[in-house]
Amino acid sequence: MTSMGIQSSFAKVLTILNAAKRVLVGRPVRNDRLSHTLLPKRIALPIFASDALSSVAYAPDEILLTLALAGVSAVAFSPFVGLAVMVVLLTVVASYRQNVHAYPSGGGDYEIANVNLGKYAGLTVASALLVDYVLTVAVSMSSAAAYLTTAIPSLHGQQAMIATVGVIILALVNLRGIKEAGSVFAVPTYIFMASILGMTLVGIFQALTGQLGQAPSANFTIVPQAGFDEGLVGLAGAFLLLRAFSSGAAALTGVEAISNGVPNFQKPKSKNAATTLLLLGAIAAAMLAGILYLANATKVHIVLDPAKEFLLDGKPLPEGYIQNPAISQIADTIFGAGSIPFYIVVAATGVILVFASNTAFNGFPVLGSILAQDGYLPRQLRTRGDRLAFSNGVLALAAGALVLILSFNADVTKLIQLYIVGVFISFTASQLGMVRHWGRELKLARDKSVRRRIIKSRTINMVGFGMTGLVLVIVLITKFEQGAWIALLAMFVLFLIMWSIRAHYDNVAKELAVDEDSSPRALPTRVHAVLLVSHVRKPVLRALAYARASRPSRLDAVTVDINSEETEHTVRDWEKLEIPVPLTVLASPYRETVTPIMEYIKNMRRDSPRDLIVVYIPEYVVGKWWEQLVHNQTALRIKTRLHFEPGVMVASVPWQLKSSEEAKALQDTQ
Repeated sequence: MTSMGIQSSFAKVLTILNAAKRVLVGRPVRNDRLSHTLLPKRIALPIFASDALSSVAYAPDEILLTLALAGVSAVAFSPFVGLAVMVVLLTVVASYRQNVHAYPSGGGDYEIANVNLGKYAGLTVASALLVDYVLTVAVSMSSAAAYLTTAIPSLHGQQAMIATVGVIILALVNLRGIKEAGSVFAVPTYIFMASILGMTLVGIFQALTGQLGQAPSANFTIVPQAGFDEGLVGLAGAFLLLRAFSSGAAALTGVEAISNGVPNFQKPKSKNAATTLLLLGAIAAAMLAGILYLANATKVHIVLDPAKEFLLDGKPLPEGYIQNPAISQIADTIFGAGSIPFYIVVAATGVILVFASNTAFNGFPVLGSILAQDGYLPRQLRTRGDRLAFSNGVLALAAGALVLILSFNADVTKLIQLYIVGVFISFTASQLGMVRHWGRELKLARDKSVRRRIIKSRTINMVGFGMTGLVLVIVLITKFEQGAWIALLAMFVLFLIMWSIRAHYDNVAKELAVDEDSSPRALPTRVHAVLLVSHVRKPVLRALAYARASRPSRLDAVTVDINSEETEHTVRDWEKLEIPVPLTVLASPYRETVTPIMEYIKNMRRDSPRDLIVVYIPEYVVGKWWEQLVHNQTALRIKTRLHFEPGVMVASVPWQLKSSEEAKALQDTQ
């Protein structure tokens, strides 16, 4: 196959890929359509709140699972742990309502920390948020895969594959644009909210009327782990309660996404974002309270290893027992395993867990774009794609989530240990930053009503700082050995990478800054052209003509003496044509071509450092792929070396061989 044929085939492949992209992603969208992608509250809620709302699907499980380490009696404390989580949730929501009013630009926690606490704090928050966004996708997708296996038991063991497919599909949806993604996610999110709240109301009614049954796992005896034989007593029991609380605090993830997504709201942006935050907090708290109440009332039991930690009538469970999540067991108890409401609840929960990842797909690309503008991430993340979405950010997030899913085999319990460290680092830093922000504003305010409003906002953020800081300490203490250290290490590595990228961009900017020597008026003293000659043939003569046409101050021709007979033949041909350009023969005792030429160029640079040197290199344009292997190799090596020499330019002069013309003619006829 000719090289032109290869290029033609490659072009066809690109055309097919582009057509597939248009089918999957859609047609490009003009810049003036950006305002049409802004979101009303009814669409913004499912987009930005789906992460926090979906936390009720796995946060109760983690609370129950952790308490189960101390036996059945400890599980009864789950409502109290849930109440503590709800208090923190509502406090954080109230604090972030102040954030979105003060910083509506979309920088969120990163901007707040960067402006008020300094660039090191800002970069720390950015690292934490980026890691947390990746974990959000990995945890949500893995949990969704677990719920799917509840409805279809035959898929058990395929959670990693299911989660991988889910991430790919969600990435494609987001590549189509934020508003299209919101339209897709709105209805299922509202169905999930209605199904969970509806199930809660039905369950409460059954409990009040004495009709509420017991969960499928209610009769199982839990074998306490070593050290918890007496339940939640002593220091170990207190530590376990704190650990359960830190696991349940996963319900707070996603609250910060709205502060990062304020620019995507319709006007008035800040007011709409604050209202959405309030709705998020109220709905999430109600759902979490309902699930934990019903789990306690129906005696739902969940353990880490059912084969070892569950007993039925004093005996281990039969082989093949599959432990279902809390919501699935509650729906089974209230509606019946084969009923339509049961499948609606389970399906809606699985779908919302998939869509919860969409919060990260909106937050990560926006934050990545802001960091790229500040020089901390590659510039490719800065701009929107042809669908007005930050396409490179979407792809980067999907890639990171897939690595985690495959590395941890979509195990939610293992992944969630890494999860909430980053979000509480950002929570705490942003609240401290807001306290400092309001302190500055208070010094400048003179109007009493304005001062009262600022004092109120500062008080809310101070309470938020104290509470999130306490939770962060609890999370670090209780989850460090369980896997939080991995998240901290990832944040540290990402911090160093972003710092290095910024240092690189700063160094390049200094190097490329215009000064007196690089002024447009500062021309080179002379232009010295050098023609490389191997044999006196048509390509060399064409290159010579081009070099002379450029009218350099001086023009030299050089050839390297690799073979004395060939060199003599070249010199004779040169003289025979009476070419008015001197031909210099470069000695090469070691039969090298590149080194003598480089030494010649360097000597010229030393003798005349202000001269511009232009090296003319004849090259063949070939038509067959194998011809490239036998031509232009020396020219390629010379060009590669010359590109690193300051003050030297390379001019390639093409000569089309007959095979290239035949290949072009063949391509034109296709």
